[in-house]
Amino acid sequence: MVEQGEAATDSYVQGFVIPVPTGRREDYRQVAEEAWVLFKEYGALRVVEAWGDDVPDGKLTDFRRAVKAEPGENIVFSFMEWPSREVCDAAQEKIMKDDRMKPPEGMDWPFDGKRMIFAGFTPVVTLEQ
Repeated sequence: MVEQGEAATDSYVQGFVIPVPTGRREDYRQVAEEAWVLFKEYGALRVVEAWGDDVPDGKLTDFRRAVKAEPGENIVFSFMEWPSREVCDAAQEKIMKDDRMKPPEGMDWPFDGKRMIFAGFTPVVTLEQ
């Protein structure tokens, strides 16, 4: 759905899983494109936003349960690469204070941020492309 930037070696990775109403795919894509400008400005190297097309229901756990997806919602899996955890952490603090990150008055977000899960990861294996 969205891929910006270049893959890097020795990076720090943030991963996200987000429930998005199926009919809001284009709205989500636009928000992701706009957010990329800000993340890139603060040092992000790459972002990939992927719309789920094979998200099976598990017996004990699955992506849908992880974010309490409701009927009519699809799963977006996303990751963002940063040069290091230090750059990522510094950027997060600045981004949360940046007025451009605040939604316009009355904007109807295309997802429920309270049900988004996210975490940071240090890559163990990086393969050459």
